Amino acid sequence: MAVPKKKTSKSRRDMRRAHDALTAPGVSVCPQCDEPKQPHRACPSCGFYKDRNVLDSED
Repeated sequence: MAVPKKKTSKSRRDMRRAHDALTAPGVSVCPQCDEPKQPHRACPSCGFYKDRNVLDSED
């Protein structure tokens, strides 16, 4: 079984983990109902996408 010959330093360990941070999803405003939604997705509150109703809304 492979075993490291030397201890990994804190600097090298943290440099490896530098790309593991989570990023918040982008948020835009729906032009129909002015609710926040993710870009390039149908609005969950009104069901519109690119000026068309693509989801059945509960209203």
